[in-house]
Formats: sequence, structure tokens, C-alpha cells
Amino acid sequence: MFASPVSSQAHKGSGPGSGPESVNLGLPPVGDLISLAVAIFFIALSGPVIAATAAPVLAIAFWRCLIGSGLTGVWVGLKDRKSLRCLTSREWRLTAVSGFFLGLHFATWIPSLVFTSVAASTALVSTQPIWAAFIARARGVRISRGSWVGIWIALGGVLVLTGVDIQMDASHLIGDALALAGAIFAAAYMSVGAEVRKSVPTATMTFPLYAVAALTILPLVFVFEQELIGFELEAWLMILGITLGAQLLGHTLMNKVLARSSATFVSLAILFEMPGAALVAAIWLGQAPPAAIYPAAALILAGVILVIKSNPKSKTPMETSPI
Repeated sequence: MFASPVSSQAHKGSGPGSGPESVNLGLPPVGDLISLAVAIFFIALSGPVIAATAAPVLAIAFWRCLIGSGLTGVWVGLKDRKSLRCLTSREWRLTAVSGFFLGLHFATWIPSLVFTSVAASTALVSTQPIWAAFIARARGVRISRGSWVGIWIALGGVLVLTGVDIQMDASHLIGDALALAGAIFAAAYMSVGAEVRKSVPTATMTFPLYAVAALTILPLVFVFEQELIGFELEAWLMILGITLGAQLLGHTLMNKVLARSSATFVSLAILFEMPGAALVAAIWLGQAPPAAIYPAAALILAGVILVIKSNPKSKTPMETSPI
């Protein structure tokens, strides 16, 4: 999965639609709907492409973060060097912490695709808003009744899904645990990163963020004795495709749509990644999970939708994951 962080259209609270009173939950213009559909298409490809890539999973995680950092670094260097020089020590510190959690997200979610199906992994990692709500509650934020209902519905779906996976193969439980860990780390990344995005442009934040994520993953590559180089050309092209498609193009288009639409609408649209990834995996990889997984995924989806819709004034989309 994820991706550069999807952010609000105004990091400093200025510009049209910056106040809660201007939130518009209607459909965006047709052009924006097309952009959003293209973004979701590329994001949904992320899980199946990773599962099909003939390279060690931690190496995939490392290279997509390093390439993402390098490409956004070139952009920042050419277009916005001043914003990078103006980062405060607090912004650097929070960006580093956020990048650390992002690295752990990729280091857990991507390996989950080895142990369980794309459908199960994508459904479980999409619970990120649930864990973000728990983090917010721990910080003293009041969670609405609707959000609590959504949380328990989604967690019920998680229990059903893991039960189905265990019946198929006990090793699937490892994949389920890794995907859930990926969701929790994604929630931590988004929660810390949200503080930085209040004052720092997305591209400026993404450059050091992904560099820290890559450095977080690198020691794990050596601990688990995975190769970093020596792949076939096809594997390199797939890693590059994931980075350019889901990570850069997909989330750039989402930011564009968000400039004229509500965060709630974009957050709900992102959830189409889950059935999209499962469909691609079924057609391309021949992954056909048991029928019982789909009601469980539907419970997770319904719960996450309730959590998102219970917070309609939020200006930053609650991503299913950083992809």
C-alpha cells in the first residue's frame, strides 16, 4: 500500500473551505471524480503488484520509500527549497517520528501479503481509522457514539476474518497479525504527521518522511538477511511502478480532488481500494479466498465508514493506509 500523505488543501488554515462551516459533502465535479477513480485504481493495484513482485518483501518496502523520498526531494529542491530550510526543530522531530512509524507500517503490511491473501490483508490494514480513533481517545479527544459503534462493528469483522483465515491455514494468522500491526503503525504515522501537516506543505514533509521510513526499514533487511539488490528487471519495474502509481500519482490526484471536495468524501472513496485490490488479486493472481471472508470484510468496511462519517468536519482524510 499508501503513498505520500493526503493532506488538506490549506496547511495553514487559509483559503476557501478552510473552516468547518464550509465543508461540502456533495459530489465533486466530474473531472475530479475521474481523477479520484484513477487514483483509487492505482492504489488498489498496490497490494496485488507487491504480491506478484519477485523480490524480498522488506527490500520492496525499503526501495519504494527511498525512491519516493528521492523523487519528492528533487521536486522540493527545484520548486520549494525555502520551505525545507524553514522547518523548525519541532517539525523536523515530528516528521522523523512520523517517518519511523511509516517505516514500521511498510515493514509489517508488505510482509503480510506473503502469509495471507491480498483480500484479507487489505481489509485488515484498512482498519487504520479505528486505531487512529483509539489514539485520539488516549490523547483526550472525545469519541462520538457513532464512532464507537463503527469501531466495534469493524473489530467484530476482524475477529470473523481471522477466524476464517485460521481455518484455511494457521500461517495465515501471521499475515493477519502483520496487517493489523501495519494498520496500527499507519494510524500512529497519520496521528503524528497530522501535526506537521498543519504548517508544512505535503511535498516538503514527504521528502524527509520517506527517507526516515527507508532508514527504519534498512536494519530489518539485514536482521532478516534479505537481499537488497540482484533482482530481475521485471521486479525493479514493478517496484518503480508501485512508487510512481500508488505512492506519487495516486495521492497527488487525491490532493487535487481534496482542494475542491470534502475530506469525508475522499476518505470514503479511498475505501474502494479494499474491494478493488481483492478483485485484481482474484483475476490476476488467481487468489480466491473463501466466501466467508467477504462478509467479514463487509463488516470491517461498514465499521470504518461509520467512524469516518461520524467525523464529517475533519479536513484531513482518514486513509485506509499509507499504501
